[in-house]
Amino acid sequence: METMNKFIEINDVEMVFHTKKGAFHALRDISLTVQKGEFITLIGHSGCGKSTLLNLIAGLLMPSDGLLLCANREIAGPSPERSVVFQNHSLLPWLTCYENIYLGVERVFSATENRTQLRDRTRAALALVGLTAAESKRPNEISGGMKQRVGIARALAMEPKVLLMDEPFGALDALTRAHLQDELLKIVAKTESTVVMVTHDVDEAVLLSDRIVMMTNGPAATIGEILDVKLARPRERVALAQDAQYSEYRTAVLEFLYRKQAHPAKEAA
Repeated sequence: METMNKFIEINDVEMVFHTKKGAFHALRDISLTVQKGEFITLIGHSGCGKSTLLNLIAGLLMPSDGLLLCANREIAGPSPERSVVFQNHSLLPWLTCYENIYLGVERVFSATENRTQLRDRTRAALALVGLTAAESKRPNEISGGMKQRVGIARALAMEPKVLLMDEPFGALDALTRAHLQDELLKIVAKTESTVVMVTHDVDEAVLLSDRIVMMTNGPAATIGEILDVKLARPRERVALAQDAQYSEYRTAVLEFLYRKQAHPAKEAA
């Protein structure tokens, strides 16, 4: 199945940063295939290159060696087909929620759609994340969780082939985070998006993922293990809390992070 449905392909990727202190080998020997519609999380200790790998898929960085493909085309730079949601939401403070989304929609679709279609597309994205009532509010007038939903709506409005998320809920309180995780599950089920997401949170990884990619400690980090999460969808967090299989997956990730990769400072290339 995987060979028939390769959507993102990462082949023998290396990433070396050249700094004033010399070369820093961030990633080594990274090979990964993501299928269309799959939800992948990248997890590991700080400094293991999770965000670097996400930025390579986004085309924000170019690899020192190796090849990245999306839909059989080389990733040679940023593209609307790969939308990124950052932890800090990156909204323009002088624009309303609606205008922040419309800006991206206009850039991607203005050559092929009229203004009415662009407006409809923007409002549909707001409705998808439950923010229709907040469309005329500016970022300083809404909560942190709502800002993140605007960021997700802006990314989805551009109909990306891949949604890339760099700890999008990391700065939120636990209840808001849980709510947005549940919303993301519904949105991804509806849009059938392919998602690659960076997280530090083990429960978040198990709840959301089809596969969890566990990174070894840096420098020269690589993929240590990949865990298939075979929990039925749709997923409901309260029911999963009592699920033995959920607990097994959670334990497997914790085992990797805190036993197999317990001492980041000792992990040399």
